[in-house]
Amino acid sequence: MNKRVALVTGGNGGIGTEICKQLNASGHRVISTCVDAERENVRAWQQGLAEKGMEVDWVECNVADFDACAAMAEVVLARHGQVDVLVNAAGITRDGFLHKMARHNWESVISINLSGAYNVTRQFIEGMRERGYGRIINISSVNGQAGQFGQTNYSAAKAGLHGFSMALAKEGARKGITANTVSPGYVDTAMTAAMPDEVRNQIVSQIPAGRMARPEEVARVVAFLAEEASAYINGANIPVNGAQFTSF
Repeated sequence: MNKRVALVTGGNGGIGTEICKQLNASGHRVISTCVDAERENVRAWQQGLAEKGMEVDWVECNVADFDACAAMAEVVLARHGQVDVLVNAAGITRDGFLHKMARHNWESVISINLSGAYNVTRQFIEGMRERGYGRIINISSVNGQAGQFGQTNYSAAKAGLHGFSMALAKEGARKGITANTVSPGYVDTAMTAAMPDEVRNQIVSQIPAGRMARPEEVARVVAFLAEEASAYINGANIPVNGAQFTSF
């Protein structure tokens, strides 16, 4: 049997890299998107994975641009034939209180974090329906569940991602397609490591587990949802937040 093909948007980020690794380890052919390969040093990233025995392809794409996503899909399908697993992980933050938030900071976060999921998924959903198989996993956030000061744009986009998952799950269920959400809490990545110590300590003090998540702990859930055997898990939102936010 041919390997399933997995596309991870923003796969060269801290969480995305671990997702690529675990999908590769579970037998998928993996492709990552990036925005600017030179600026993001993607070739070195790819080589580093290759040295560990992990083959990961990449393609440039601005997920906020529908036409760019269509062009990206042409490249991916020409190289790999199809996409069976799609992980919408690309995202940005542009924090600020709403009464001070510039319009472009609202629009850029919504365009990348939410509309990006539509722009990319739209390119591959028909093929999944035709083949009767698909796994779509959208990376949201604890702040999409609980909200966060200074993140009305980010919280709105991440909450919207789960609404997208739930509706898409209903549309795809009879076609063998699952759509689920993974909502990490704070994760120990280069971005959070760059925070001032007092900010990091304040965040950790609010997490019952007493620490941030490791990227591989988020990736483990994604890899589980991507399995063929996870066919009956559909429309779910799985938190990975150390009990920072719980709901019934």
